[in-house]
Amino acid sequence: MTAKAHDNLSRRERQIMDIIHRLGKATATEVMDALPNPPSYSTVRALLRLMEEKGYLRHETDGTKYVYLPTLAREKARQSALKQMVQTFFDGSTEQAVAALLSKSKLKQDELDRLSLLIEQARKEGR
Repeated sequence: MTAKAHDNLSRRERQIMDIIHRLGKATATEVMDALPNPPSYSTVRALLRLMEEKGYLRHETDGTKYVYLPTLAREKARQSALKQMVQTFFDGSTEQAVAALLSKSKLKQDELDRLSLLIEQARKEGR
């Protein structure tokens, strides 16, 4: 199955994807141990199987255990989630999203300098 963007994940599925991306790969037990208010082991396994059927995960076998891996690289998943957040909470406005982040953040001078460079690069590239 092909990799899918994370646009239509439920809250619990997104939590599972976050765990697997953070760990790189994980068994059902590792996922369950990392989940807040985890459901039963059988529920976690069912969710993992469903997410695999949907194309978000794949598995490898390690003895008798299934080890789950994301089908979409973390950077692509991050871009997909960011796009979804900007669309949902900021009516598709990148400017509003960045303004909201900047108004609530205490950035160091080197971070501000890097952001200025990124803005200048975007201007040069016509973005």
